[in-house]
Amino acid sequence: MTAEPSEPHLLEEVRGDILLLTLNRPAARNAISPEMACRLSDAYARYAADDELRVLVLTGAGRKAFCAGGDLALTMPLLTGAREPQDDWDRRVLDDPAVMDRSALRHSAIDKPIIAAINGTCVAGGLETMLATDIRIASETARFGLPEAKHGLIPFAGSLARLPRQIPHAAAMEMLLTGDMIDAERALALGLVNRVVPQAEVLSRALCIAESIAENGPVAIRQIKRTVRLATGLALEQGFALEDEAKRIVMASKDAREGPLAFMEKRPARFEGR
Repeated sequence: MTAEPSEPHLLEEVRGDILLLTLNRPAARNAISPEMACRLSDAYARYAADDELRVLVLTGAGRKAFCAGGDLALTMPLLTGAREPQDDWDRRVLDDPAVMDRSALRHSAIDKPIIAAINGTCVAGGLETMLATDIRIASETARFGLPEAKHGLIPFAGSLARLPRQIPHAAAMEMLLTGDMIDAERALALGLVNRVVPQAEVLSRALCIAESIAENGPVAIRQIKRTVRLATGLALEQGFALEDEAKRIVMASKDAREGPLAFMEKRPARFEGR
């Protein structure tokens, strides 16, 4: 078995108002261990609750993989009952099944932006996590796939519901039913990722976008994401009602007064998030 790093399976770094999370098991292609799932679940909760943090960037350690999905030696046997819990991380995953959902941003309502910096292979649970992000920057060497059907399994962390909403139905069904991989250029053509860049530039490009978003009004950013999230799939009139509610909240904010004033005075806006 591959030796584990001595440091945590998830690294957290605050860069001003940006939170950088790094999946930290490069020797295991950043596969999701019980420890990583628990740490991700907790990190997302802290991000959602911390008004000082405006954008989250998620990436993987090393140059080979963003995330290879659930660890087939640790996580999957634990979930199927083939492996007994061995530590507190294992026990927490079994005692609180929602940890796995929260770690994949499933049933989560984070109304702040999440950017994926995809530095390599992104498959199975890794791709399912990516589908929950808002903006995706991919390495030119990245590859994407949902191979579960090849192993008699199904993707169960959001792909069956999310993928057909994000790319054309036929393309989604081909990925899901064949389990075959696609390269970064194909992912870009399908709209699965926003940009494909040289591998050395993936994180810097993602952080650049994060900084641009963080400069905008936090109240507006939250309401934009919340409204899009809730309105997706609804009839237009229902979507308009959500839009009207978001407008009411934003226009009543101090930020909404500061933004136009700063523009007229030709100075940077000083948004307070209220």
